[in-house]
Amino acid sequence: MALIRNSTLRPRILIVGGGYLGLTTARLLLKQLGRGEATVTVVDPNPYMTYQPFLPEVAAGSIEPRHAVVPLRRNLPGAEVITGKVTSIKHADRSAVIEPETGEAFELDYDHIVLAAGSVARTLPIPGLEEEAIGLKRIEEAVALRDHVLSRVAEASLVEDDEERRRLLTIVFVGGGFAGIEGLAELEDMVRDAIAQYDTLTQSDVRFVLVEGMARVMPEVGEAQARWVVEDLRRRGVDVYLETFLQDCTGKHVKLSNGEEFDADTIVWTAGVKANPVLIDSDLPIDERGRLTVRADLQVEDENGVVEGAWGAGDNAAVPDLTGGGVGGFCVPNAQHAVRQAPVLAANVLKALRGGTDFQQYFHKTIGSVAGLGLYQGVSQIGDFEARGVLAWLMHRGYHGAAIPTLDRKKRVFANWIISAILGRDLTPLKDLDVPRKNFVEAAQSKPAPKKEKAS
Repeated sequence: MALIRNSTLRPRILIVGGGYLGLTTARLLLKQLGRGEATVTVVDPNPYMTYQPFLPEVAAGSIEPRHAVVPLRRNLPGAEVITGKVTSIKHADRSAVIEPETGEAFELDYDHIVLAAGSVARTLPIPGLEEEAIGLKRIEEAVALRDHVLSRVAEASLVEDDEERRRLLTIVFVGGGFAGIEGLAELEDMVRDAIAQYDTLTQSDVRFVLVEGMARVMPEVGEAQARWVVEDLRRRGVDVYLETFLQDCTGKHVKLSNGEEFDADTIVWTAGVKANPVLIDSDLPIDERGRLTVRADLQVEDENGVVEGAWGAGDNAAVPDLTGGGVGGFCVPNAQHAVRQAPVLAANVLKALRGGTDFQQYFHKTIGSVAGLGLYQGVSQIGDFEARGVLAWLMHRGYHGAAIPTLDRKKRVFANWIISAILGRDLTPLKDLDVPRKNFVEAAQSKPAPKKEKAS
């Protein structure tokens, strides 16, 4: 395995993760670094950053998938962008092993490392879950979910058996946090529109189910708002099961802890996240939940004190919440904190690079939450101010439309919304995206037509 050293002899800042935190930190560093002062290297398995709050709208066809992602190379001129995975970190040697998208793995040395790898879906050992369910953490999952559900609607329209039609149109979301609630509500809205296009289907053929283990949904909002969300979903015909757990989904036969059993063709898992497991294969300190242990100035800290040259924030780090409002004393893993941690992270890394020691402390009191629940429906809570319906929906779109990085993406997202408002939602599924060579292979394997004999 080759060791790639920095040939320019400039200090290298290695940023692990090109999500919101990694992208924004890299952009700020590139803007503030002097000419030739340091090399900024960003490593991520994807060549783009996914704006995850838009995944429910991508799944519902309100936003074009490519407009919900921000390309890294285009927006990080002057940085080294490596499309690959960091498989291990040896901070004692200031080196990391990187497995590129193509080619052999290699070691890369660095002077400062920034852990911004984010989180992955937190799954449980439930029979059938790995084989049958899909998450909603990546743009590919949102696109696949949209096309899968719309294809099942088309298939169900040709099915005469009531039980089979019901199975095809039963959609289960497990997890009542923001991702689950927004994903279910947006998809339910889209499916209702799609059903209206078929004479052979009725709205009663569709069944949406929400399974949540806690006694309430969306812990980020107040009790009254959470109750209203449940009431709104039930008014729309969604079966909401609280204090209920998924026990089995083998063969897409769903068994719940309340004793109910039914078949469902679509099972979406949104029941929590965990820190990116890249930290397990490192010599950096992590807590019992696999999160990097950091101080309020975002420096990594172990039992002996500060780990020089190591920094972390976002979903993969246990960042102290100095406001006292965080669960367990730490910042919750959401985009609101990532947006505000990036400037602190960039400023402190830059100061350390220049020999400074007076670092900023990260302090942010949560301003509130906004959620979209389908077209013209939403819920929000900003301090003591609560909004529901159209106003909350506008607040949701306004906030996230402004928050997605780069002016290019902001324009494209708002253009999507305007076009959809004028022309309506696009309900066309794209088939066989996971097997794009299917038709070509079938054509190549088909038998040639028999030659006709010439008349004598």
